[in-house]
Amino acid sequence: MSILINKDSRVITQGITGNTGNFHTTQCLDYAFGKDCFVAGVTPGKAGQSVEGVPVYDTVAEAKCETGANVSVIYVPPKFAAAAIDEAVDAEIDVVICITEGIPVRDMIKTRDRMNKLNSNTKLIGPNCPGVITPDEIKIGIMPGYIHKKGPIGVISRSGTLTYEVVHQLTVLGLGQSSCIGIGGDPVNGAKHLDVMQWFNDDPKTEAVIMCGEIGGSDEEDCAAWIKDNMSKPVVGFIAGITAPPGKRMGHAGAIISGGKGTAEAKIEALEDAGVHVTRSPSEMGSTMKKALA
Repeated sequence: MSILINKDSRVITQGITGNTGNFHTTQCLDYAFGKDCFVAGVTPGKAGQSVEGVPVYDTVAEAKCETGANVSVIYVPPKFAAAAIDEAVDAEIDVVICITEGIPVRDMIKTRDRMNKLNSNTKLIGPNCPGVITPDEIKIGIMPGYIHKKGPIGVISRSGTLTYEVVHQLTVLGLGQSSCIGIGGDPVNGAKHLDVMQWFNDDPKTEAVIMCGEIGGSDEEDCAAWIKDNMSKPVVGFIAGITAPPGKRMGHAGAIISGGKGTAEAKIEALEDAGVHVTRSPSEMGSTMKKALA
């Protein structure tokens, strides 16, 4: 089984006629059931065109009406990406995956506040994320599909590169993945570790979960508190940024220790207290999962 997306998903690419949207949609079309899943593209003013056989519409609402789409992926430039999320939310798309990096924080604050006020049921993944993949069914995003293998391990990560690393380790060890979710490293984003952990816990075919976190914020600690009281499956954890100096942003916009909060040690302590199998080495994420399952 899977969470969020599967071979029955019907996907819109917002920004499909741009270089990035065009390239990655083409890659996704070639993965497993991609040609069945990607049903529309959206670029204002480009209606009537097509990309690799995918019809282009002016608006998300029109694309949804014509195709029955329930998932959208966004490759719109940063200046316009928050508005693209708003448009997908207004069209009541079930899952919106925003790949775009560099969206102004102020724009995302407005978009998240707007979603809250609308009491939107849309699940937002990202921005600044690699996307979501259900191996051997569908990939939506920029991850290399060939490293994935279908199986029972769920993967959550703030970092795209760490997502690929843990997936590769699992696959080499013969441990396939149910779904892999890159939630993004921006300070204001959609789904958190806690949200995705709950979804994996409810999925009967996911048997264990690896979560990769990093310094900054309190999302990992919040997730750890929930795991301690509710999680029924083994969890392996890794926190990046152990050696990061306070006050210096490391890689992601949200990866910064501020006011003594959000340190790697604090996150590791919270996870270990919750019974999570924590490794301090990124090279041991897969082997730690294998030991946890044994």
